Amino acid sequence: MAEQKITPSLWFDGVALEAVEFYVSVFPDSEILNVARYPEEGLLDFQKHLAGKPLSIQFTLRGVKFDAINAGPEFKFNEAISLIVDCADQAEIDRYWEALSAVPESEQCGWLKDKYGLSWQIVPENMGELMASPGAFERMMSMKKLDIEGLRGTGA
Repeated sequence: MAEQKITPSLWFDGVALEAVEFYVSVFPDSEILNVARYPEEGLLDFQKHLAGKPLSIQFTLRGVKFDAINAGPEFKFNEAISLIVDCADQAEIDRYWEALSAVPESEQCGWLKDKYGLSWQIVPENMGELMASPGAFERMMSMKKLDIEGLRGTGA
């Protein structure tokens, strides 16, 4: 496998380590690689409370490298970016949906938002094939969590 040359970086307001620990617990083949902490020396007066706290965390989710940073409240996640999870079957969709979904009003067409505000798309790995069937788009638009049989038009 080729070395990963692009690493997504996720900005958190003081909860980066908590979020990373949660994500690593949800996804198999995931681990925390490194936790860098704010230094004890050299901080400005308004930063002194950060000394020793996590600054950035390098981690993997299902073998993909990410970076998380504790950087403050200036920026929040929004739906302009999401992470796609390709699922082998309905049981895997159901498991990730249950673990990650925390904002029911944000659920639509396989998209959800977790308790940290990050958007995810929990989709079947054969989504392109499923969407090629007549009426699949309309059926998808009526769903929150995707239902594979429903996308096929054979669901209840």
